[in-house]
Amino acid sequence: MDRCIVLVDAGYLLGAAASLLAGEPSRSRITVDHTALIQALRDRAESDTERPLLRIYWFDGAPDRVPQPEHRRLRVMPRVTVRLGALTRSDGRWAQKGVDAAMHAELTELARNRACSDVVLVTGDGDLLPGMMAAKEHGVAVHLWAVQAADGDYNQSEDLVAEADERRVLDRAWITQAVRAKELTGVCAPQPVPRPEIAAILSAPLPESALAAAAERPAEQEPHPPAGATGNGGQERVPAPKGVPTPKDLAALRAPGAVQPAQQPAGATLRWSSDKGWVDRPGAVAEPAEAAAMPTLAQLTTAEQRWADREEDITTVGGDPYEVGQVFARRWMSRLGDQSHLQRLSQMYPRIPHRIDGELLRYAARFGLLAHKDDQIDEHDRYAIRAGFWREFDVPAAAEHASAGE
Repeated sequence: MDRCIVLVDAGYLLGAAASLLAGEPSRSRITVDHTALIQALRDRAESDTERPLLRIYWFDGAPDRVPQPEHRRLRVMPRVTVRLGALTRSDGRWAQKGVDAAMHAELTELARNRACSDVVLVTGDGDLLPGMMAAKEHGVAVHLWAVQAADGDYNQSEDLVAEADERRVLDRAWITQAVRAKELTGVCAPQPVPRPEIAAILSAPLPESALAAAAERPAEQEPHPPAGATGNGGQERVPAPKGVPTPKDLAALRAPGAVQPAQQPAGATLRWSSDKGWVDRPGAVAEPAEAAAMPTLAQLTTAEQRWADREEDITTVGGDPYEVGQVFARRWMSRLGDQSHLQRLSQMYPRIPHRIDGELLRYAARFGLLAHKDDQIDEHDRYAIRAGFWREFDVPAAAEHASAGE
């Protein structure tokens, strides 16, 4: 068959691109336009091989082989097939498992079945050498592409380079058609400007009584003791106060005998977006009855809208925690028939009613935001998801306020 096929090791391609553009191989340091990248791969392959493209195979790793947002976007693109290996964490680093074996199997099977005359390999791993040699024995021309190395040296196995029929380097100019380095701001996600009374609560230092209580609390009372929290002599280490207080920290501010910060406004009510311990803790306030009556997004969504939502999630939603919260809030607000719910919700800020909050977090879990270890969303991501929700909620209010002032 006079066609070409492209096999892409995404770990190599994007890791090497990150090294070139951002100075380190972490894919979190780059932003990828997958549509532009796939088109650039297709154009370059057809130009180099002088053959029409049959298909691009995208090999990558994912926790438990569950497709991540980028994989869901890729696999609905024309002429793209996604193959996933496992992604495991060891010694604080992520490693792909099974990707090389899958590439080897696909390469040899395509060559054996004479599915193509030319195959393009975008990889650097020498483990693919036997597959490359088998493909050549079946009469397939093998083109090996490298990403320009940051230090100007090889970032591929020399055995692969020696065995390839044709070699090309994807230079910086080619890479930057679809990949760019992220600008480091020191902030994971843009944060909305909180209301003054909430800003005062969140910026308040924890009372000494709360810290003392934490130091005296027995280890068995901790719901989720952190790994490695015990040390010399079996004594429990008391973690340092976090930059953003947890619901438990906020509840301590209202506990009897707690030292109240001077900047806390009089009558400020502590609220948060979890019902856990809401009634039992000292100083807590029960959830208003009208909060439980608020409709969920599922109740407001028709079958046609659900289909459209799924398509949008796959094709346009990137999976950033802050963005996920915004998308959920935008859909929920646009489908509300009774707009009085928005006024009631504004009075609960920054707490989200339990039913809606649970639905929000379940929605976020679709985008691979679950921590692989305990199937829970990372605490920092939870703050970002809810911040995105409230930011989207505040946009129409701000616009209405601006129009009223004109």
